[in-house]
Amino acid sequence: MKIPGLSQNPVPPAAFTAEEAADYLRISRAGVYRLMKDRKLPRAKIGDRTVIRRVDLDAFLASAVEVA
Repeated sequence: MKIPGLSQNPVPPAAFTAEEAADYLRISRAGVYRLMKDRKLPRAKIGDRTVIRRVDLDAFLASAVEVA
């Protein structure tokens, strides 16, 4: 997995900032904040930082799949 701005560590990150989550989902940062506000995407607080867990991003993607 290659996400701009992150080191190319072979272990993927467990949590993302809103900007990193936007890159991961290929949506705008505002879109990530909207999903969090609408409680469609869980967030975690670590100190004063808000992060989104990778497992929650993957679960959101899995639930967003439409079968035609």
